Amino acid sequence: MLIKIDTYSEKPIYEQLRDSIIVGVASGQLSEGEPLPSARNLAADLGVNFHTVNKAYDVLRSEGYIVMDRRTTAIVAALKEKGDMPSILSEKLAMCAAEAICNGIEERAFAETCAGIYRRIKGGSSQ
Repeated sequence: MLIKIDTYSEKPIYEQLRDSIIVGVASGQLSEGEPLPSARNLAADLGVNFHTVNKAYDVLRSEGYIVMDRRTTAIVAALKEKGDMPSILSEKLAMCAAEAICNGIEERAFAETCAGIYRRIKGGSSQ
């Protein structure tokens, strides 16, 4: 899986890393039980601070996307059971909808955009 970091983005690097790993899991590029590189190795590969990668891993662990194992550091967790959408995801989607409304995007166009993004990621293409 290719992780892209935009050093010019206003989005913090640890969030970009977190998002890339979640997209990798959702698209099937990362599988349940697959080990991730150690924080030190990934930091070296990306040219970022070790603590930045460590923070991303901590966030992913707290959200249930990875589990930590002393031998292999981080491992992709099992996909979550179907059920109620977590409140944090609902809040993020509500914010996206609010921004769409403020920018004059109609409900149908918003829904089609969301569905297209979902299908693209589910189909295995992160671009």
